[in-house]
Amino acid sequence: MKPVLAIILFLSVVVSFPARSELRIEVTKGVDNAVRVAVVPFGWRGRGRLPQEVTAVINADLKLSGRFYTLPVEQMLSLPRHAGEVFFRDWRLLNIDYLVIGNLKTVVNGIELHFELLNVYKQSVDASVTIVGNELELRDMGHYVSDVVFEKLTGIEGAFSTQIMYITVTGPDDNRLFRLNVADADGHRVTTIMESEEPMLSVTWSPDGNKIAYVSFEKDSRPAIYIQDLVSGRKQQITDFSGLNSAPAFSPDGKQLAIVLSKDGNPEIYILDLDTRRLRRITHHYGIDTEPSWTADGEAIIFTSNRGGKPQIYQIRLRDFQIERLTFEGDYNAKASLLSDGSGLVMVHRRNGVFHISYLDLKTGRLNVLTETELDESPSVAPNGSMLIYATLLNDRGILAAVSIDGGVKFNLPSSEGDVREPAWSPKKRRIFNPIPDSRSIQGLPGLSKRETN
Repeated sequence: MKPVLAIILFLSVVVSFPARSELRIEVTKGVDNAVRVAVVPFGWRGRGRLPQEVTAVINADLKLSGRFYTLPVEQMLSLPRHAGEVFFRDWRLLNIDYLVIGNLKTVVNGIELHFELLNVYKQSVDASVTIVGNELELRDMGHYVSDVVFEKLTGIEGAFSTQIMYITVTGPDDNRLFRLNVADADGHRVTTIMESEEPMLSVTWSPDGNKIAYVSFEKDSRPAIYIQDLVSGRKQQITDFSGLNSAPAFSPDGKQLAIVLSKDGNPEIYILDLDTRRLRRITHHYGIDTEPSWTADGEAIIFTSNRGGKPQIYQIRLRDFQIERLTFEGDYNAKASLLSDGSGLVMVHRRNGVFHISYLDLKTGRLNVLTETELDESPSVAPNGSMLIYATLLNDRGILAAVSIDGGVKFNLPSSEGDVREPAWSPKKRRIFNPIPDSRSIQGLPGLSKRETN
């Protein structure tokens, strides 16, 4: 069985539009030798029925991660709610490596969730965590558990609590409607932030996740760059120059915006100070310079240019404007972004006339083509650097798809409503729960004489 990684998309904005059609996850490729995990249905110590099945969220996250096989509930020999009820031999018979067990109960300030991650073969507690949230945050709490489990078992920070934006386009060519949306990775809670009859593109997040920048043609059918606050809903037009206004990218500190303007005749890269509105031109070349993105330290900008004859990726240092070409393989490389640790570059790469998403290891120089579909574009990397999402075509429809950096996990996220394009992965998690110190102990279990806390 080959499960696949869910993109964690989460809603955190104030909106005024109704929910739209949900995304669907379609498995295309998962890893071999997946870790076998059993997510046991959590106990509920509250009044009435638990309003949200938290266990189902955790189970789906891990199963769809591509790294885990999750045991169906109907195959479980028992349903323990705490470590004292666990008979490890039963789980070893089922060839299970790890157990996730827990309970929820109502408390004065909301709902308390306590869970434990148990190593079946070592008979040890690898994590024991208690968090508190409100009823509306139960899905968030489930994603939090998934993040903890994922990090404990892989050493990679989980990304299940992050968000993604994307644009859908519906209607005929002469009457199209553009919507900017956010959604959970499992397709739930799709919500529209804004909609327009004019095109929107180049959506991007601010580093704190509270604002977005994008290009819209809503004013006189001319391109302009806007910034919108996701909490207040306030929208501000940032540029109104003649010609091209495109490709906004926030600096790592959120104080500047790299943009592409053709106001001086040729598409060039500029940096706009968002406080003073001071504009600096960064590139000076008769070729086309476009698609800027920042290095994690904010000291350089990666961009696409045809200054060498065909589109390739370059880097310009902001302190002295020294330019270095980064890509040489292939006749087309564009829309690049560095991983946060600077080790590699994700980009659109053309091979044999077909556009694919590729990963360039900057240390070894090795180029790895990650996707097999056609017309792949707009790659956006998860904040943990392990996955990326991109836009592609499937049966002549625009959809979102995702692939791991090593190419081992792949899945599609088609929408039942229109073409989907321009994905952007959020830079941080929506909600971070503060664990409550846990003093509960386990007695009489080999290997569990003391509890380890997360």
